Amino acid sequence: MPEAQYSIGEGPATRVSLSLPEGTAEAIRARVGKREFSAFVAAAVERELRGQVLDEYLADYESRKGPVSEQARQRARQVFAEVFDEEDQWPAAS
Repeated sequence: MPEAQYSIGEGPATRVSLSLPEGTAEAIRARVGKREFSAFVAAAVERELRGQVLDEYLADYESRKGPVSEQARQRARQVFAEVFDEEDQWPAAS
């Protein structure tokens, strides 16, 4: 039976070991509390992965078509967020 593949932010929760500088961990606890620590870290990681996916798409586009202005980059971020949120599925970072 093939293993299920999930997009960013999907699938059941899985336990992982994570090492953070103590100051970072304390800052998270102070901001969201102990009970929301994992959700906070998960959301931050998902944002980072989504940013990397967009960066990969933009880099591919620039390699084929040339530089993209900062205004176009910001618009691309908006469009990506709208499209992938509507579809409720972000592609995986490669």
